[in-house]
Amino acid sequence: MTIPVWVQTLDPLSRFGLVHAMERSPEILLTDEPGPDVVALIAVDALDALAVQVVRGATERGCGRLVLIGSSIDDDALMTAVDLGVSGVLRRTEATADRIVHLVQAAAAGDGGLPTHLLSRLLGQVPRVSRLPHAGLSDRETQVLRLVADGKDTQEIARELSYSERTVKNVLHAVTSRLQLRNRSHAVAYALRQGLI
Repeated sequence: MTIPVWVQTLDPLSRFGLVHAMERSPEILLTDEPGPDVVALIAVDALDALAVQVVRGATERGCGRLVLIGSSIDDDALMTAVDLGVSGVLRRTEATADRIVHLVQAAAAGDGGLPTHLLSRLLGQVPRVSRLPHAGLSDRETQVLRLVADGKDTQEIARELSYSERTVKNVLHAVTSRLQLRNRSHAVAYALRQGLI
């Protein structure tokens, strides 16, 4: 199954490089039109005001999945990216074709991805208000979100909790739907900010 990908950059050289890298992957189908089943692959230097406009534009044009590649990603930019619904983030220096394809596949499947060092920084920004279970999340939801926050994918979470992958996906879908969140990265950020995990 191929994944439609819409590439957006702020400069032609970055676009050329991303298109060239993605064209070689049989899993990727490049498209000129955004849509709900399309993964927007956005490359920027920094998540400044112009880059935020590009990300918002992708959302407004109907892209349900967003992957961001950036040269510099500071803590504020990381929180902004999560708030904007970005489900995957990769530093430009780490952006090999294989890593980008993996992140696009994860985004298309409704998963997300942050490199461990970025996830650690994201977690470090949010104070732990309480370690007690919160009335807003069930024990199962709390366990799953904590493992997502630890950087585990659906398969690893299922294995660790002795659930099926379908159960893990259903739990994450229930949380994101009930709290009106965009994706699992947004759910983790929300839960951390609210002190739910």
